[in-house]
Amino acid sequence: PYYVDMNQNLFLQASLHSSDQNLAVFVDTCVASPNSSDFRTLIYELVKRGCASDSTYTPFSSPHRNVARFGFNAFSFVNRYPSVYLQCELVVCRYHDYSSRCYQGCVKRFKRNSDS
Repeated sequence: PYYVDMNQNLFLQASLHSSDQNLAVFVDTCVASPNSSDFRTLIYELVKRGCASDSTYTPFSSPHRNVARFGFNAFSFVNRYPSVYLQCELVVCRYHDYSSRCYQGCVKRFKRNSDS
């Protein structure tokens, strides 16, 4: 466990350990839950499809392509829950493959017109 105060800035880093130096890593989705075994019922989205859902979520640049860094302000799920658990989905891509998900950044889905 990592103990923090409310609204304290949290900084996280995910590292890809591989002998292949031509890989890059990207934070696609991160959600928080008060239940460590249920990330579907009661969740709070920090980032979804590379787009910040939380106003305090900030991606940070990294000197290494195999490292993803980001931060956000600590929060709680009402006072009933003493802990917050984080689950993130990362994407691994070929370095310099600009058509890959790692280089697309925020991907918003567009709704189609009902008559199309």
